[in-house]
Amino acid sequence: MPTVLVVDDDPTLREVVSGYLTRAGLDVLEAQDGPAALTVARDRAPDLVVLDLTLPGLNGLEVFRRLRAERGDLPVVMLTARGEESDRVLGLEIGADDYVTKPFSSRELVLRIQSILRRAAPPAAPPATTTLVDDDLRVDTRRHQAWLADGLLALTSREFDLLSHLMAHPGTAFSRRELMEQVWGWEYGDESTVTVHVRRLREKVETDPARPVRLQTVWGVGYRWDGAAPASAVGT
Repeated sequence: MPTVLVVDDDPTLREVVSGYLTRAGLDVLEAQDGPAALTVARDRAPDLVVLDLTLPGLNGLEVFRRLRAERGDLPVVMLTARGEESDRVLGLEIGADDYVTKPFSSRELVLRIQSILRRAAPPAAPPATTTLVDDDLRVDTRRHQAWLADGLLALTSREFDLLSHLMAHPGTAFSRRELMEQVWGWEYGDESTVTVHVRRLREKVETDPARPVRLQTVWGVGYRWDGAAPASAVGT
């Protein structure tokens, strides 16, 4: 049974969210502030953290950085009462898996968490090793690593999944909604999530992110992988 740590200084919100998660078949831990969250995360190793950004004392962003410093693959869903796009984008830019703006639907939060947990779960059997190649860009989908020229790229799990999907379907234009559903399995969510990850990917794989060659915008549709050269999948 997956374990979710809910971090929020509002006891009522923790109770409501914990109740929904428990009824969804998840084991739930709670913490009311940042130091407590870090302690529980170290002692109990949750599978996912629901983290409020506006914690007293040690704020949510700092808690997030410390959690990821200790467990780089720990999925985190951020909660924020602030509706401005800049706050939502900040959470995604520093590597959060998703965010939810208060007030929110508890059912939607549960669905998002279940989706992330499914994506994070190891496969029952390892897939055949496949390397996606585009000129000097190489992606190993089994090792979950990517290289540009001779350098290893620092990609979040969401960025890696998006890059792999686009490279595996060169020349195909996807809408942001299609990418959310096909890449991350999200039936719910803000489509600006895709925009942020596309921008971050361009910063890492394009020579000039302002004039992308590989990851193209298809106006009125979404995005398409053209590549520096015809992308191909090579079994290894």
